[in-house]
Amino acid sequence: METLREQLQRLAPLTHNLPPPVQDAAISLLGPECYKTLVLELDPTHTECVKLGISKGLGLGIIAASSIVKLPQLLKLLSTHSSQGVSFLSYLLETSAYLITLAYNVRQGFPASTYGETALIAVQNVVIAVLVLHFSGKSAAAGVFVAGLAGAGYALFKPELVNGDMLAYAQAGAGVLGIASKAPQIYTIWKQGGTGQLSAFAVFNYLAGSLARIFTTLQEVDDPLILYGYLAGFALNLVLALQMVWYWNAPAATTVKSKSGKKAKKISAAAASPSTSSMKTRSATSSPSPSAGGKGGKGGKSPSTRRRG
Repeated sequence: METLREQLQRLAPLTHNLPPPVQDAAISLLGPECYKTLVLELDPTHTECVKLGISKGLGLGIIAASSIVKLPQLLKLLSTHSSQGVSFLSYLLETSAYLITLAYNVRQGFPASTYGETALIAVQNVVIAVLVLHFSGKSAAAGVFVAGLAGAGYALFKPELVNGDMLAYAQAGAGVLGIASKAPQIYTIWKQGGTGQLSAFAVFNYLAGSLARIFTTLQEVDDPLILYGYLAGFALNLVLALQMVWYWNAPAATTVKSKSGKKAKKISAAAASPSTSSMKTRSATSSPSPSAGGKGGKGGKSPSTRRRG
């Protein structure tokens, strides 16, 4: 550890001459004491400050990643014009949970680094949910969905409409909503036997993000409601990630099989119709012969019999 500290001291001229805006941002993020310990003194032996620094770094990383975490899902929906494998109910529940969590964290005054991603993901979720409804032929319902969320968000941020006790109960319910939001998606994947248009990038980033959020919450937020929500979210994100691995090639295989199955049926039906017609043709050509022979025989025998008689 002493060797590491000696190596870090070489950076002291740089850390002591940071631009004022960077200094102010770092002090507000770490606090004066940990800023002095980690940035000015470059002391890696102060456990509490090191944990706080890691937590802040993870939090900022999660917020940065959350700005693009749903972008692959958006691009997938726009490129395929299909919402197959994507559950609207899952996005509705998840967006509602994020909206409540965002309002709760803001009104409680928790550090933005511990919840900032909820706002960015909620906005992306709204866009994805609208696309899912649109590609499902329910464009009118998309307008109702957006209007309902806007009204709920306005009420949640107004203490005169939703007081602190009501918001605490809502946050407890948001944990349940967060859990319930994953259930429709898990069921949809299981029912369809594939992940469809679900983005693997989003699923695995959610898993990593929820795990990191457990650490940052333990370090910076003393609120069991927030912690339990992240623990439950991580468990269900793990299930989704395992489904993604299990059904990795299933969608394409299922589609090919279904298409080939239909084609096989069509081909067999087409093949059956010529054989049936040929059988009918054969029977049609063969049936006059006996009748003609019979008529010819009867016609031949009858005149000769008459002559003989």
